[in-house]
Amino acid sequence: MVNWSPKLQTAVSDLEVEYSEEPGTLYYIKYRVAGGSRSDFLTIATTRPETLFGDVAIAVHPQDERYSKYVGKMAIVPMTYGRHVPIISDKYVDKDFGTGVLKISPGHDHNDYVLARRLGLPILNVMNKDGTLNEVAGLYCGLDRFEARKKLWSDLEETDLAVKMEPHSLRVPRSQRGGEVIEPLVSKQWFVTMQPLAEKALLAVEKGELTIIPERFEKIYNHWLTNIKDWCISRQLWWGHRIPVWYIVGKDCEEEYIVARSAEEALMKARDKYGKEVEVYQDPDVLDTWFSSALWPFSTLGWPDELAEDFKRFYPTTMLETGHDILFFWVARMVMMGIEFTGTVPFSYVYLHGLIRDSQGRKMSKTLGNVIDPLDTIKEFGTDALRFTLALGTSGQDLNLSTERLTANKAFTNKLWNAGKFVLQVLPNRDNVSGWQNIEACKFNTEGYLLRLPLPECWVVSKLHMLIDAVTESYNKFFFGDVGREIYDFFWGDFADWYIEASKARIYHSGDDSVALVAQTVLLYVFENILKLLHPFMPFVTEELWQALPNRREALIISSWPQTALPRSTDLVKRFENLQALTRAIRNARAEYSVEPAKRITASIVGSEEVIQYISEEKEVLALLSKLDLGNIHFADSPPGMFTLNHICFGSRTKKCFAYSFH
Repeated sequence: MVNWSPKLQTAVSDLEVEYSEEPGTLYYIKYRVAGGSRSDFLTIATTRPETLFGDVAIAVHPQDERYSKYVGKMAIVPMTYGRHVPIISDKYVDKDFGTGVLKISPGHDHNDYVLARRLGLPILNVMNKDGTLNEVAGLYCGLDRFEARKKLWSDLEETDLAVKMEPHSLRVPRSQRGGEVIEPLVSKQWFVTMQPLAEKALLAVEKGELTIIPERFEKIYNHWLTNIKDWCISRQLWWGHRIPVWYIVGKDCEEEYIVARSAEEALMKARDKYGKEVEVYQDPDVLDTWFSSALWPFSTLGWPDELAEDFKRFYPTTMLETGHDILFFWVARMVMMGIEFTGTVPFSYVYLHGLIRDSQGRKMSKTLGNVIDPLDTIKEFGTDALRFTLALGTSGQDLNLSTERLTANKAFTNKLWNAGKFVLQVLPNRDNVSGWQNIEACKFNTEGYLLRLPLPECWVVSKLHMLIDAVTESYNKFFFGDVGREIYDFFWGDFADWYIEASKARIYHSGDDSVALVAQTVLLYVFENILKLLHPFMPFVTEELWQALPNRREALIISSWPQTALPRSTDLVKRFENLQALTRAIRNARAEYSVEPAKRITASIVGSEEVIQYISEEKEVLALLSKLDLGNIHFADSPPGMFTLNHICFGSRTKKCFAYSFH
């Protein structure tokens, strides 16, 4: 018994059959009891009356007293010229569905097929491969299955064998590829016994040889393999790998066949067994696409030659990344085939990404007109923006792709580009040998050098080193969405919004080349590491910016990953966070009192001696970020007499307090 697609003229996999709830009809039909009176009949409710020509028995429940007197007798199948079938009892029958009487048509129903095999009943097929009825249907031969249904019901009404029709919700099986209603059909096909293969695939996950990410899909994987059925692997298609079976001309193909790697080998085997005059022909069917795909991890690498260079180097691999919707179609099958043919799991990790849906969460389809063409999207927003948007999704969770997301990440790409332009503009000229020697001599991997940096520089380098550790850990755990968000927040929230602005005080207003050089060095160090961390997400813009930087000796794609566990100063990070809080408070006060954006104002800042010391050292940065008059910033340990306009305190647990007033 297979799932047959009348439109495609081929068997299809169980997994390629999609069930949908659709309105249908329940037909009630009289089956007269042979040898009885006109009142002796059984009424059967069925959704597919055209299959009655394939009935081989009528079944009732053993405890159903309504029909017990008919068990052991014969029923007459309507419109079949008086064909008789036995009336039997079986616990499989549902007394509460329809009339409690079941017609058994094992040639056209999966459950009936299993029941008939158990009871030893014959199999009767009434359907051609194109969905029309065959000669078993008598006068209805040649009619399409749905046309036959209408004509049969009309004829049943004329002969008083039709009882009634009533609406009934049906679970209709449809082909995933063609969309037509699937016909359960008994057909000669090649199958693979799955249980032994499934047991090995289950054991691989249980022993930790295979890890599925996200973990929740492991339960789905286990459930499917535990309840797996034998796999029909032959397809009646025009393309694909041919079934490696040859038959003997003049012999019964079910009894006599040869399995071989080639036609020459098959003919040689046939001659050894049947003589030199024998003729052979190959099975016309091809392998199921998913069967061929399951061989992909090793068949592409020179297998079965296990000494092939590619096979030795690339099998098994580390990780398979694919959509969660083909966990059964492909992933589980690759695992089973890999273990069976090579003895090894083909990959250590399976990373399942989500599906891309439209902004309303709907699956993309031509019918809905909501398909987003990647090429059009790239043209409008850029390749890197699209990649970054998709990569920010959570593993195994579908992503709603909206214009807003793409627009935001296009702005992020532009921000990265503009930051790169700024860094390039402020770096020493390429012919400034001494300047570049000083830059290359900086050792940010030593704690002593880090602690000698001014506060903003120490802060941003420390934050970068924290980011490298966090991102590396997230990469190792395959938390790619977290990686993207962490880099985004650091680049935009810390580097672009704060440090680039703070560095302008060093480069443009300090008047000291050594101070400017420190800022240039930090800008380059932080920016090039951001490019490294971001490269897997946004390869094009990062590579372009990387190669535009002076003294690049190799492409970004082959450069080394940033070193982890680098020094950082949490105390100095907190100090700069205090400076940030002070800046935000001043900005808020300016906005509250509608101070003109370009107006430089006077400020009095009050704090403890420790706080005033490190804040005053960065008054140029504070003045630039807060639009203060550098010559009129006053620091004190108590509020001045004119302190009447505003007063802000924070950081009470650390006993750090700032106050400021505007004159």
